[in-house]
Amino acid sequence: MLKTLAIGNYRSLLDLTIPLDTLNVITGPNGSGKSNVYRALRLLADTATGGVIRSLAREGGLQSTFWAGPTDISERMKTGEVAIQGTHKKDGPSRMRLGFAGDDFSYAISLGLPPPSSFPTAFGFDPEIKRECIWVGDSYRPASCLVDRNGPMIKARSGRSWEVIAQHVPVFDSIYAQIGDPERTPEIVQLREAIRSWRFYDHFRTDSEAPSRQAQLGTRTPVLDDDGHDLAAALQTIREIGDQSGLDAAIDDAFPGATLHVEVQDDNRFAIRFQQEGLLRPLSGTELSDGTLRYLLWIAALMTPRPPPLTVINEPETSLHPDLLPALGRLIIRASEDSQVWVVSHSSRLISALEAHEGCNSIHLEKTLGETEVVDQGLLDRPPWKWPD
Repeated sequence: MLKTLAIGNYRSLLDLTIPLDTLNVITGPNGSGKSNVYRALRLLADTATGGVIRSLAREGGLQSTFWAGPTDISERMKTGEVAIQGTHKKDGPSRMRLGFAGDDFSYAISLGLPPPSSFPTAFGFDPEIKRECIWVGDSYRPASCLVDRNGPMIKARSGRSWEVIAQHVPVFDSIYAQIGDPERTPEIVQLREAIRSWRFYDHFRTDSEAPSRQAQLGTRTPVLDDDGHDLAAALQTIREIGDQSGLDAAIDDAFPGATLHVEVQDDNRFAIRFQQEGLLRPLSGTELSDGTLRYLLWIAALMTPRPPPLTVINEPETSLHPDLLPALGRLIIRASEDSQVWVVSHSSRLISALEAHEGCNSIHLEKTLGETEVVDQGLLDRPPWKWPD
């Protein structure tokens, strides 16, 4: 489980450190930085799949993701006593930094722009990975560091000394893409596999051409795809090797008296059949309302027979009637019993349903002079965190 998330110099997140629990709700007004926290977590996940540089390119490049305000914001600036002033960055190079502290291992990555090249290149603005560290404990200490990547060189702890693992690692590749020896660096392998199993669900398609509405070739599907095209197969997998009674209860909780079954057609395509109380025939996927289809997608995602270490869902209330949100809250709380869950939402009704749960960790964000901050978080409220030098 992740215990702390730390983000530095990424969009509105100049210096954000937040504590985490099993069930986490990230909320705040529009423009407060919720989406930036979500995207920062996705960038962290991309390090384990070799896609963090490409993801930054899709965001407009590293330079466009840097914090655009002054480096130091004084209390007098916040109160309006003095005008906003200062420089965009301190002396020295700019770095975007992402990291987390976990139960077993902690990790941090630092990205920056390359130095001027001595030879002609068309990739002079490609981000480079400057530093990566894996350590044990909540906050980084040199004595607790197990793997240290500095530029192109990676070294690993070997007893009381260091062993150089690689000296010429491409600066655009994470250690997860380059090192995979389970005997010499088991912590890299363990963290890489854990991060790769994180799941992100963001705005399922429910339009008339959405794949989840159509009959699809069915195979066992313990993990719903992030686009939801394999919905029918995922629901049938839950029924056969997952919690069948829980599935029926979740449907009845949201749609009293309704039942769902998956029809296996002659060509082995799976199709949804949703029987609602009062109707003489079941509805097919193409006939379902956007809200009903989206709720079935959330059931398939959150009742997975293969719970991941982390499930992140972004604005699950989209297209749902407010009366469905308490049932969705109960579904999310149930999922948090088997997986750490993040919910990014601005629905007051869903947030209230989740915050009623005793173990809910609610993070309220606000923006002050363009910088995202946690509401009422003082210095003593911040979890312990130190970036590698």
